[in-house]
Amino acid sequence: MKLLYSTTSPYARKVRVVAIEKGLAARIEMVIATPWPDPTAVAAHNPLGKIPVLLLADGSALYDSPVICEYLDSLIPASALVPREGSARWSVLRLQALADGILDAAVAVVLERRRPQTERSPTAERRALDAVRRSIAELGNQLGAGGAPLDLGQIASAVAIGYLHFRFGDTDLGLGTRALDSFWQTIRTRPSFAATEPT
Repeated sequence: MKLLYSTTSPYARKVRVVAIEKGLAARIEMVIATPWPDPTAVAAHNPLGKIPVLLLADGSALYDSPVICEYLDSLIPASALVPREGSARWSVLRLQALADGILDAAVAVVLERRRPQTERSPTAERRALDAVRRSIAELGNQLGAGGAPLDLGQIASAVAIGYLHFRFGDTDLGLGTRALDSFWQTIRTRPSFAATEPT
């Protein structure tokens, strides 16, 4: 398997964390592929022009991060990161969706700020940051202490928190609550998170 990724992509980081947590990292060749501003590096494998993309031995490609994470989780059924059925499954997937939505809004702000000053939309940026703040408040309601057993919702949440610290360190987004800080301080020391810290 090959993973097309960048070191700063939070979506790729989520996949890399899952690979490490599942003991699959040694089976995946990591290939740097930066799709911004030109998606040529990945468009042949993902018509959306986005990373991460997982290239399989049969020549097929999987995208994007939720699909890749579920695939990797299925390769080693023991210690599943996504429960196979019942309310626990939907809770984990809902938490992942919330965390991924935080990332979508945060990345939209980062991209908006890269546009020429005359083309930026303060309204679009404000709307995205408001979505991040609302979602961070809800994340604090849904997260536990980040202990074992780890699941995909917790991984996605920690990746989202890490990305906000990385890109928005000077912006108050509501990350300072006791619940979120306790979760983040616990999970960020795991080897999978230390090894994938953005550079």
